[in-house]
Amino acid sequence: MSSVPQTESSPLSSTDGVSGGTTKPLWVLWLVLLAGGLIIQHVDIASSSWWATFGRMGSSVVLILAGWLWHAGFRRSTAGRYTLMVAIGMTLGAIGDFFNAGLLQLIIPLPDPVIGGIVAFGLGHIAYITGCFDAKRRAGLHSAAVMGGAVLFWQLVSIVCWYFIVYQTEIESAKMVIWPALPYTMLLAGTAGVATGLALQDGRFSILAIGAALFLISDLILAWGMFKGSFPFRTAAVWIPYGGGQMLIVYAITTARHAILREVSTD
Repeated sequence: MSSVPQTESSPLSSTDGVSGGTTKPLWVLWLVLLAGGLIIQHVDIASSSWWATFGRMGSSVVLILAGWLWHAGFRRSTAGRYTLMVAIGMTLGAIGDFFNAGLLQLIIPLPDPVIGGIVAFGLGHIAYITGCFDAKRRAGLHSAAVMGGAVLFWQLVSIVCWYFIVYQTEIESAKMVIWPALPYTMLLAGTAGVATGLALQDGRFSILAIGAALFLISDLILAWGMFKGSFPFRTAAVWIPYGGGQMLIVYAITTARHAILREVSTD
């Protein structure tokens, strides 16, 4: 029995620098768009609302591009399916952003655009979870106890937060979505749980776990505004952890790839 590099890693070596180098300026552009959008929202000019929306939506579009560029560089490697699921998840997340901003109402009219956002984000997290399990298998991380414990921890966190933030709401208009909010929150917690389970077994998934946790935190902050009442700088409070979380999920491939593209044993 001998350990040799995986044969699929050679094409990756030549494309790794291409995808990584291409996505570096996109990270800067993402930061400029998101920060600019959040800052200009508080500037007293006639078009500040338009520019704020442009900045936030633009930052999500940049992450779509980064996700698909990473996948282009890794598609022929054993990390190909993981990067594909991340790119799909980010794309669906951005679609959710456009729904929540009301920008897709003319194309897909809904009673409440938030419904479209929930569906898009939910499907996006299913893609993220699928990618995580593929990474788990390829990285050889087989501890069911660690994975189960991490998932259980985040599920408990989500249920407790749902109870105190959502279930106890006194806002009449929000009461109709109390119960639908529970499985949605648990799904987001599922991503955080699976990503944490990976990180506890291999530290190279830590960026992914932090990103997934930030996404869940942003959703809980959003829920606070919906079910407890608005508060100052609500948009920034949601978008900083949300945008940062999505960025970390996309760029986690910079370290996660070393775990996924491991050496395998052959006879």
